[in-house]
Amino acid sequence: MKPFSKISPEWWDYTTLDKELLDDAAKITIDTLKDYERPGFKINIFDTLQEFYCAEALEYIKVWQKATADNPCGVCGPIGPTEQLPIVAQMVNAMNLNLKNCHFWGMDEWIVDGKAADINFPLGFAKADMDLCFNRIRPELRMPKENMHFPSENPQEYIDSYSQAKCLLMQGGQGETKHWAFNDPVKRAGQYKDEPPTPAEYRKLSTRIVELHPITLIQNARTSGGGTVQNVPSSAVTVGPVQTWQASQVSIWHPGHHDNPFGQRLTTFMISKKIADTRVPMSLLAEHDDVVFNFYRGGFGVCDVEMH
Repeated sequence: MKPFSKISPEWWDYTTLDKELLDDAAKITIDTLKDYERPGFKINIFDTLQEFYCAEALEYIKVWQKATADNPCGVCGPIGPTEQLPIVAQMVNAMNLNLKNCHFWGMDEWIVDGKAADINFPLGFAKADMDLCFNRIRPELRMPKENMHFPSENPQEYIDSYSQAKCLLMQGGQGETKHWAFNDPVKRAGQYKDEPPTPAEYRKLSTRIVELHPITLIQNARTSGGGTVQNVPSSAVTVGPVQTWQASQVSIWHPGHHDNPFGQRLTTFMISKKIADTRVPMSLLAEHDDVVFNFYRGGFGVCDVEMH
């Protein structure tokens, strides 16, 4: 039997992996990081946060520049990191980039009282996208509302939108459960009491409502609410692996304040070595054809003992 989680025994997570794998991942340094590139897995390192967030914003621009009436396309974007979003708006305005043929997919949204959070919910993801980016774009350049797709508690319309335009890029961050979007590990119950789902099973999951791992609740309280975990919903609707594999490229951004130094190393190691394990959901990207990891040098940290 696999070991129980050190964090929450009712769940699967990365703490149930073999210690040897975890220790090997921890050995990666900033100087050896690029050695973990392989075909289909690219690694970029940025020396300053200015370069980091500028490059993240430019990904939106490069995709939207490709959109035409005959080739509608777009980006599925995250809430976390968010620092790139005002830069995106600034670039669109400076370039007079008309977004009429462009699309945007929000990655996920909180579920509050059985429904997706509305635009007034303080922690809402659609609210953040609008406040930090889309409402800052000049009206004559803005994307049509029908081209903006946010998941709801009834996600079929959102799922269908991936066949209306091509998602050229799914951009995201990495959570402390090693998730992208809210693709957390599953509970250790029912058919998954003794073994987690296989990668093939997990990849069949589409956009859906999920119960969030305790680590995710604590992380979002820390990064978005000063630790007020009582205000963080315990469930969300999230883009699924099915839609992720419809995206031409997946680009993950590691500024250093979402996941810790070890987490950044673990997913890099597993994707590089093609070790796909649903206890580390991000590792399933080892099976995607085009994945890019982007690191801020100052946020990569170390895995040495440092007493504080």
